[in-house]
Amino acid sequence: MGAGHAHPLYLDRAGRVHRLAPEVKIVAVLLFTIVVVLTPPTSFWAFAGYAASLAVVALIARVPAWWLLKRATIELPFVLLAVALPFFGHGERVDWLGMSLSVDGLHGAWNIFAKGTLGVLASLMLAATTTMRDLILGLDRLRVPSVFTQIATFMLRYIDVLADDARRMRIARLSRGYDPRFLWQVKAFAVGVGSLFLRSYERGERVYLAMVSRGYTGRLPQVARDRAPAGQWAVSAVLPVVSAGIAVAAAVLT
Repeated sequence: MGAGHAHPLYLDRAGRVHRLAPEVKIVAVLLFTIVVVLTPPTSFWAFAGYAASLAVVALIARVPAWWLLKRATIELPFVLLAVALPFFGHGERVDWLGMSLSVDGLHGAWNIFAKGTLGVLASLMLAATTTMRDLILGLDRLRVPSVFTQIATFMLRYIDVLADDARRMRIARLSRGYDPRFLWQVKAFAVGVGSLFLRSYERGERVYLAMVSRGYTGRLPQVARDRAPAGQWAVSAVLPVVSAGIAVAAAVLT
């Protein structure tokens, strides 16, 4: 797997967070997300503490705030769903600016918005500081089932090839005067998708058999350092430990 396959979310920086082993960053983000999800939605100041913790990590990793905010817009569909909850929720209601809003709906909307935003920002931080190859390598070191890492590896390696195939098929279709833009012209598009799937499936079979014949055992080749040093685990544990402390303090004080 070539090292040149860097995903568009990766920021090439010479920061401390970038130099951490991928598995310690994956575990840290996972534990942080679990703490956020388990926090009751009424612990408002706890979410402010989580956001401040991510801001500190972003500052250390030299990830611009505007870069994070722009890419966090991926959660907009969920935010729109959250906005509708106060209007259609049941139970106790309050009046605000002439509108009748459900209290449970307001809590549900805040729950979706706060936890979703923090989860997206944490994931973006992980993607910004870790290359795709290192992400897959980290999952492999964490003993994720090899079938998942194999699929991700092949996808990373051949996604550009599939994109080129799709582009050539589209050009060939256009050169024959068929440009499906409406519902009744969708047959050509469906045929193209089916043909691309079969071509990709057959190529995957050939590539896999060729790799097996050359000694591929289903696991990624390991670099010199198989395990992350204990110091890196301790550094990465700061974020989930601080988050857990914030959650416990919020539970005690509320």
